[in-house]
Amino acid sequence: MTRASTDILIDRVPGARSFATDAAWVIAFSLVTAACAQISIHLPISPVPITGQTFAVLLSGAVLGWRRGFLSQVVYLAEGAAGMPVFADGAGSAFHLVGPSGGFLLCFPLAAALVGWLVEQGAARSVGMLAGALVSADVLILCAGSLWLRLLFHIPFAQAWMMGFYPFVIADVAKVILVGCTLPRVLRRLEAR
Repeated sequence: MTRASTDILIDRVPGARSFATDAAWVIAFSLVTAACAQISIHLPISPVPITGQTFAVLLSGAVLGWRRGFLSQVVYLAEGAAGMPVFADGAGSAFHLVGPSGGFLLCFPLAAALVGWLVEQGAARSVGMLAGALVSADVLILCAGSLWLRLLFHIPFAQAWMMGFYPFVIADVAKVILVGCTLPRVLRRLEAR
């Protein structure tokens, strides 16, 4: 696959691809996710804050592709589990992965991989197709998080949806729009060069 034929943004960046550059991109996006986690809004109806993490997860898959996007989120979770203050509000502990945010967090690698795979299949060529890929990954995160809350707190599905899905919809729509409108434009500019 040539640089011009790929829809993976970092594969279009000039310079030789190597294990070292791939590792640098993976680590960089784990840190982007950590930075976005610090943007948090706490709501009285949910034990899980609205954060910028989902934006970083979607972006990592769209920019890095499925393998590197997946790995960037695994690295992010490993950083947090090791005690680095990368989760929302500077939290860092393996216990955070089994708390109320656990279902959302543990789904991040799968969501990044889903977006990355769909982009590799050509989803980034149009805003509509990319939006569908991003929405699919976002819904995956919200469903996993809601199911986790249901199991963790032993609550009915309706209450789990009220705590883990509905409060996040508006912010997540904004994140999808931001990634979905930007990536196709950047790819078209790179193709014009």
